[in-house]
Amino acid sequence: MNKILSLRSKIGFGAGEFSSSIFFTLTSFWLMNFLTDEVRLSAGIAGTALLIGKIWDAVIDPLIGYISDRTKSRWGRRRPYLLFFAIPFGAAFVLMFRNPGIEGQTAKFIWAMLTYLFFCTVYSFTNIPYNAILPELTNDYNERTNISGFKMTFAVVGTLLGAGAAMPLMALFSGRTAGFIGMSAIFGFLASLSLLVTFFSVKEPLVVEAKLSSNVLKSLKDVFANRPFMLILITWFINSTAVAIMQTMLIYYYKYLINDENAVTLAMIALLVASLLTIPLWVWLCKKMGKKQAYFGGMTLTLTAVLIFAFFADSLGTVPALVLMALAGVGFSSHYVGPWAIVPDTIEYGYAETGRRSEGVYYSLWTFVVALGGALAGFLVGQGLDLFGYIPDVVQSSQSLMGIRLLIGVLPGILILIANIVLAIYPLTKEHYDQILEKIKNMDTEKTS
Repeated sequence: MNKILSLRSKIGFGAGEFSSSIFFTLTSFWLMNFLTDEVRLSAGIAGTALLIGKIWDAVIDPLIGYISDRTKSRWGRRRPYLLFFAIPFGAAFVLMFRNPGIEGQTAKFIWAMLTYLFFCTVYSFTNIPYNAILPELTNDYNERTNISGFKMTFAVVGTLLGAGAAMPLMALFSGRTAGFIGMSAIFGFLASLSLLVTFFSVKEPLVVEAKLSSNVLKSLKDVFANRPFMLILITWFINSTAVAIMQTMLIYYYKYLINDENAVTLAMIALLVASLLTIPLWVWLCKKMGKKQAYFGGMTLTLTAVLIFAFFADSLGTVPALVLMALAGVGFSSHYVGPWAIVPDTIEYGYAETGRRSEGVYYSLWTFVVALGGALAGFLVGQGLDLFGYIPDVVQSSQSLMGIRLLIGVLPGILILIANIVLAIYPLTKEHYDQILEKIKNMDTEKTS
């Protein structure tokens, strides 16, 4: 399995990430705004509905990962889920962004909660098996970084389209309600297509038969005992929450502080184009200075740029604001590359320690915490907006405007700082990883002899 993949395999595998990025872009950038300003659901209640969806994920994600680990089919363990859930996943986009046209906060809450539960469920059935393929493609330390670069390139492209093209697509339809339906249908189709591309272009490699845990609870026990994995998981969760808060608040910042709702598209494009263009830089830095060090430095740059943006962008002018967003994007690019290159190494560490493989369960937690981060971001934003007296589509009070600044800058900044502290104690280096591979090689030799 220690091999260099073909360009076709890297592109084919990376394409599947497009579906995930579209999911997170629409839920991070647009879902809260859709629920508050289109459906007219209270911000606090909307945030609660999203958080309940993640509690549901906490129950089903490990089970989906466990089932994936034990699936046997002519297509492999993971690929059947890409085939059979691709179209339901695309349909869920339309269901989620369709204004139900109902009255009453309770009825709207139930609708938002149920549609989001369905959205998250079909997403988990595609995303967890998809990500679990990555550790099986190669165990080469640097090749995993290369694959993560391809994967995250598609992630940025998906995010760029989701963020930059959403409003222009909505404008093609008559009215905001029809615009959300049309936009979500287009993105849902592209998300389904990207999963099918991965299914047809990537074959799961044969791996040495490994012992599996007898039930999902034992698999989870192995995962939680894996210290390197837990450290990067916590870092990933906190940073993902911070990023989701910034993305969610961007539309509010431009609408009420810049007073130009349409300019948010330019800001998103500046952020994401800078992220896309600098992915090769972070792949190179991960190899040159280490995955942990590169990730640490990138998020620190993002922290600095976002704090300046939050308090000065509205007085600096359009161009300086875009420059700050681009700088944030350069740092944010490390969040696309670093964690995804690190996590397969920690899974190999777990296998070396226990002799059991549970990639699906590992990635179920990985998928769950980033989705939880998005929902927690929605909950915190909803509660924060209510706390500071936010009212949709009116001139905001000075208190509300300060709340928007704090939510887009200070709160994410605190979270990134905490994440960097956790990341600083992550232990695995390339030298440690080479020792892990040697241990695994000896284990596998014993099994096949």
